[in-house]
Amino acid sequence: MTKRLDIDAIIDLIEEEADIILPIANGEPHKLLDILEENHTRLRNVKIHQLLALRERGYMLGETKGHLSHVSYFLSGATRRAYHKGTIELVPNVFHEVPRILQKTTNMSLIMTTASPMDAHGYFSLGAQADYVAEFIGHVPFVLEVNDQVPRTYGQNQVHISQIAGYIENNAPLTETEQPIIGEKDIKIAERIIAEINDGDTLQIGIGAVPNAVMGMLKDHRHLGIHTEMLTDGVVDLVASGAVDGTRKFTNKGKIITTFAFGTQRLYDFLHENPSVEFLPVSVVNDPREIAKEEQLVSINATTEVDLYGQCASETIGGRYYSSTGGQADFARGIRFAKHGRGFICLHSTAKNDTISRIQLQLSPGSIVTTSKNDVDHIVTEYGIARLYGKSLSERAKALIAIAHPALREELLFDAKKNGLLI
Repeated sequence: MTKRLDIDAIIDLIEEEADIILPIANGEPHKLLDILEENHTRLRNVKIHQLLALRERGYMLGETKGHLSHVSYFLSGATRRAYHKGTIELVPNVFHEVPRILQKTTNMSLIMTTASPMDAHGYFSLGAQADYVAEFIGHVPFVLEVNDQVPRTYGQNQVHISQIAGYIENNAPLTETEQPIIGEKDIKIAERIIAEINDGDTLQIGIGAVPNAVMGMLKDHRHLGIHTEMLTDGVVDLVASGAVDGTRKFTNKGKIITTFAFGTQRLYDFLHENPSVEFLPVSVVNDPREIAKEEQLVSINATTEVDLYGQCASETIGGRYYSSTGGQADFARGIRFAKHGRGFICLHSTAKNDTISRIQLQLSPGSIVTTSKNDVDHIVTEYGIARLYGKSLSERAKALIAIAHPALREELLFDAKKNGLLI
């Protein structure tokens, strides 16, 4: 019996009030979603659950109400408009708990995902991901969109043909990210962080201009390891330069550990049949207890604003939802328990041509705390590093004011004194 599916067979797999789980980023099966949208009148109250969707679709915008809807766990350019329009739901989470949240709150009816072609042993690879779906291989029916441009990768992201409900084929290029423009402020911030990274450290590096600048400056380091939720192009250069070999890691020696990859074709080519990279479920990669086993882990992430208590709002901009928590809070907790763990959260000191301080007495109204004052370690701007862990509120306020824009420090000092933060 063939497992190749036609349109009717796909629709027949979907029961009323089904919950369909889609992976993050390039795990998104575009042709399968086309089929669901084009046949939405044959569906009843079906929900699609996903982080970081790639394409805005009509079902997100309320055009298939009563038939097909979207639940987001991390907003993207594809879902932001729909969220602010009120046509999708957003579920708060920390990344490592997403598999558990899905298991406890959904029917887990089907997982639909892209995959590489089957190998001689009957296995498909989930390509540039493991994320929150790999957890359910062998437990939940998988429907695959097989794509010969998906890299064959290794780790706990292998699906045997006996474990799938069926598949279709759709060969198409993977989505590539645009590389951020690195500015003068980003370089200054990166230089401060580089001084804190030692040979033999293991790195978790987020996305954006500062992380890219950091990776570009690490080529003379040696024996670095990678344990990160998202793998980006910068790692390719670090491996090529000899900076990353993973030999000093405390877990998975010699291996680059990640839960998904998102970058350019150069990164996807690097991943293809590369045994040095392992994709593990996010419940492993981002679990603070697992992170803590890497005794010399350095975590580098970004935020949009910080208050004088050290609270970081990383998922809202000016009080308006932009993304979600992701893994920032996971690594903030994990490095706390790692023997020599260090966490750096970065931001430019100002916005709007140096007229608004991103370091404020209080966060903007409506802003959401992503990394709490209890978990924050270091805050970095182009003017320096504020070392906050174990510091009093008064010491924190002074340290943060010292790395604010010089023209705005006096006002921050006045606000801190007026509100009793300085003694």
